[in-house]
Amino acid sequence: MAETRTPLTKIQFLGLTALSLSVFLIGNDFTAFSVAIPAMEKEFNSDITTTQWVINGYTLVFGVLIVSGGRLADMFGRRKIFFIGTAIFVFFSLLGGIAVDMWMLLISRALMGIGGALMWPAILGMIYGLMPKDRSGLAGGLIMAVAGVSNAIGPMLGGTLTDLLSWRWIFFINIPIAILTCFVCWKVVADDGPEGTEDRIDYAGVTTLSISLFGLLIALDLVVDFGFKSPVIICLMAIFFVFLGLFIIVERRAGKDALIPQDVSSNQKFFAAGIATLLLSVVFFSALLYVPQFLTKVLGYSAMEAGMGLLPMMVVFGLVSYVSGSLYERLGAKVIVSAGTICMCVGMFMLSHLQKNTPFTDLVPGLIILGTGIGLFYSTITTAAITVVESSRSSLAGAILYMFQIAGGALGLGMNTTIVAMAPDLPTGIDRAFTVNAYLALAGLVVCILFVSGKTLEVEIEEEGIL
Repeated sequence: MAETRTPLTKIQFLGLTALSLSVFLIGNDFTAFSVAIPAMEKEFNSDITTTQWVINGYTLVFGVLIVSGGRLADMFGRRKIFFIGTAIFVFFSLLGGIAVDMWMLLISRALMGIGGALMWPAILGMIYGLMPKDRSGLAGGLIMAVAGVSNAIGPMLGGTLTDLLSWRWIFFINIPIAILTCFVCWKVVADDGPEGTEDRIDYAGVTTLSISLFGLLIALDLVVDFGFKSPVIICLMAIFFVFLGLFIIVERRAGKDALIPQDVSSNQKFFAAGIATLLLSVVFFSALLYVPQFLTKVLGYSAMEAGMGLLPMMVVFGLVSYVSGSLYERLGAKVIVSAGTICMCVGMFMLSHLQKNTPFTDLVPGLIILGTGIGLFYSTITTAAITVVESSRSSLAGAILYMFQIAGGALGLGMNTTIVAMAPDLPTGIDRAFTVNAYLALAGLVVCILFVSGKTLEVEIEEEGIL
């Protein structure tokens, strides 16, 4: 007998459409500015080291605060935190667009990260809340599909706006999209704020975790320039470990008010998903960084052409992410994340055989297989991680998982850059780095097979009291 799925109502469809636009907004903002850096340098007579913080500053603030944003969304209501985060995001988008000097631009861009850190976990929680329980796999597929498409479109959209209008319009375009999504969510997404919540904000936990993550992410960002043995990097890593230890002590004393409550911190299945995400994010981000570099520096592509060179991977990523939602409901998490990890490993091995005369067409099969693996893995691991914790913790769980992704990407950047720098030439360095990444994918496969699992449809229905 064929299984029937709960159909989406008009309200659910409108809400999911609006929240998908919000996912697009966040995803696009991570990649759209990369091609506008030269124009910003020229207008403000700046250098690449300073201007690069348009991207780094936003990512740093976003990564440091996202866990706190997830906890706030679960405590005070995802809809409310989403509105607050969007207001911050829009306000500083406006200031960034009208920036009169580089420092105003960098500060505005960094403070946009506060808004993004509040928006993203709230969006995840609302999407999973809107989606019927028997279609939770589709939620993860929808999120990753839209994120993949927005990441792919970002450089092209940013380049088009920069060439035809100005880099300032990359900021300005956020405003109407954000206003539209807020209006639709206000109309169709129910207020999920708890009445008279007794939870208190864990200020000590927020402070110690934020300082710890700040030290880690700054160290991983600067290690490319300073090296692992630099006193600066050693001090930053010491800050990370000291404040991480303080955070653990603070959390044990905070009890039910902890930033990461015990039912989440002690959930082995959830943190197995986090470790797998950390390992596989090294693979994903290395491809995002070094495939365009190979196309630009070896094959002589322009920045726009190099960005478009990622389209085979990113388009397949988006398409497979959406399809994997229905596969999750049939096969479960373990099979799909394992298949995705295998594809990422194979794709990395195929891309590792680079030489100075390797044409782009030889990269396409590897990019397609890698994109297939990314699409299968990320959408499924998101659903698996969020469904193994209580539904009241879904925003926090999504935020922590994204933190693992950011940390994996930053770690991968430092590791791959070091490997490439030690090689005699760029193709050889990429070959070695991608080979190491393929073995990391194998390590991720072991984690997926042994420890990763999400709730099956039957378990979710039983917990709802339907069976």
